[in-house]
Amino acid sequence: MTLYSDSSRTPAVPLTDAPDEALRRSLGVGRRRFLSTCTAVAAGAVAAPVLGAAPALAQDRGRDHGHGHDHGRGQVLVPPHKRGIILYTVRDATARDPLASDLPSGFREVFKQLARHGYRQVEFAGYRQHANAPGGDNLETVEGARLLRRWLDEYGLRAQGNHGFIPSSWPLTTADTDTFKKHLEIANILGMDHMGTGGDPTGSSYRADWDVAADKWNALGEIARRAGIKLYTHNHDSAYGFLLDGGPLDDQGRPTRSSGIRKLEYFLKITDPKVVWLEMDIFWAHVAQYKFHTYTAHDGSTRENVFDPAALVTRYNKRYPLFHAKDGVVSTTNGMGWDMVPFGTGDIDYTTFFSRVGLSNYRNPMVEDDNSPSATDPAQSLREAKISYDNMAALRKRRC
Repeated sequence: MTLYSDSSRTPAVPLTDAPDEALRRSLGVGRRRFLSTCTAVAAGAVAAPVLGAAPALAQDRGRDHGHGHDHGRGQVLVPPHKRGIILYTVRDATARDPLASDLPSGFREVFKQLARHGYRQVEFAGYRQHANAPGGDNLETVEGARLLRRWLDEYGLRAQGNHGFIPSSWPLTTADTDTFKKHLEIANILGMDHMGTGGDPTGSSYRADWDVAADKWNALGEIARRAGIKLYTHNHDSAYGFLLDGGPLDDQGRPTRSSGIRKLEYFLKITDPKVVWLEMDIFWAHVAQYKFHTYTAHDGSTRENVFDPAALVTRYNKRYPLFHAKDGVVSTTNGMGWDMVPFGTGDIDYTTFFSRVGLSNYRNPMVEDDNSPSATDPAQSLREAKISYDNMAALRKRRC
């Protein structure tokens, strides 16, 4: 196993209160408190955020169509050409029957509406739509990709990623390799720089399984590199839990304790930075901050290590070209610490997060809200997509 090490480590920040207590304490933290972080943000030295701290929500919902500045109102945190959305957020609209509704239906009409909202990028979550929409139900073909590309170009949109096919086999079967290469061809037709998946490299907590996953992703990433595509994996909260890599063995010979390294951090260290990339789901990273703050060390002691999502991004810098910009409100009752809400209407401090990670012309934040589709309000997902766009466009760097 080749180790691709990163020597710059950020020390853990101790958690002095139980998570629920810290969350309750932080509910009253408002905009002014965060202003004190400006100097530290500029220096890249902000400590891990307080769990559940309230955001500095942007008040001005006007759009900026320039190159990062807006007539004295401060520099935008997400440039206009980088404001994107994953189509999973509006999956009910792409799946809607155009013969049964006057609302936007299918990819072409949804692209048109998203462009009207202001979006300039979309991330696919598969290539299926309603059978009555133009092009039919399955556009996961070369011909379908050409049709999608024509519609994207028509409305001034850029495809930037897909949560699609990653082979289940390892070593790779011929059939899986061929299918993977077909998806790379589709990605190139659509004009993507990146192609990925919506799942973690493995659901295991054991180092041996992450070693296997790294070998597989290094191989897939090299195939993608030869096709001119950057391959990325997407995280949920469990990937930022602690790796089991030592201590007493269980009855199956597996380790039961941790060195304190998180699973995805280990994956970053043992994968090739030239061929494997990541997309951080910022909501699930904050859930991980809430859930995984203590571990049992190899010697049996309990130790604290609070996860700092922005610090991980800055540590690995350009290995994080994409984000899911998903917001949440603090919850002390659901076991996750957060309830998902439209972007800019929750408590995750995106002003500080985007300020800390920087590289605004490199990162690609995609709005996502799993809960936007509604069984009773068919217009909800596209309406909330507009709310999310306006809130992202309104984010400004703080003046210190």
